[in-house]
Amino acid sequence: MADEVILLNFWPSPYGMRVLIALEEKGIKYVNKEEDFSNKSPLLLQMNPIHKKIPVLIHNGKSICESLNIVEYIDEVWNDHSPFLPSDPYQRSQAKFWTNYVDTKIYDIGMKYTKSKGDEKEAAKKELLEGIKVMEEQLGKKPYFGGDNFGLVDVALVPLFCMFYTYTFAGKFIDDEKYPTITSWARRCIQKESVSKAIPQEEKLKRFLDENRLLHRGD
Repeated sequence: MADEVILLNFWPSPYGMRVLIALEEKGIKYVNKEEDFSNKSPLLLQMNPIHKKIPVLIHNGKSICESLNIVEYIDEVWNDHSPFLPSDPYQRSQAKFWTNYVDTKIYDIGMKYTKSKGDEKEAAKKELLEGIKVMEEQLGKKPYFGGDNFGLVDVALVPLFCMFYTYTFAGKFIDDEKYPTITSWARRCIQKESVSKAIPQEEKLKRFLDENRLLHRGD
């Protein structure tokens, strides 16, 4: 019997995009169910009763919550194709360390930037760019953070980074000349079908932000 895989998601969420990328990268057949945050479905409340938020992966009736936990689960269950983590214990530990840095540093500041204004916004931008510089140094000359292979750190970082890098409606955020290594990485990633399918079109996201009054144009 084939696996039943359902993703409870909300399309603008970079956390949900991580899971979409992982599913697409592994070639897994799944159903993507969009959630309405103003009217959360009984299925979401049942499958994530603690946090009541997306993304949630439902695999054969069992729920897995939190985006990076889901990505690692996908990697372990569907381990015969495109592994996200190296087999070497030290390399695995390093990948998990930098994935945690992305989650607790880059994403937290990125979310703060999108929701703030004025001086607070500028301070968040400065801090975010400092974090991106750290990640650029970690990337070095490798094509991906996972070396030759698109791996866990790449999956974790690429949704948020690609939105800041490729979208122009809030002004040019990341300069190619100042960050040539990581912007080359972003262009390499966005050429992957798994990534391009997960990242929403700029105009679609702009309309959503405008309609919900979440787009601050540097004010």
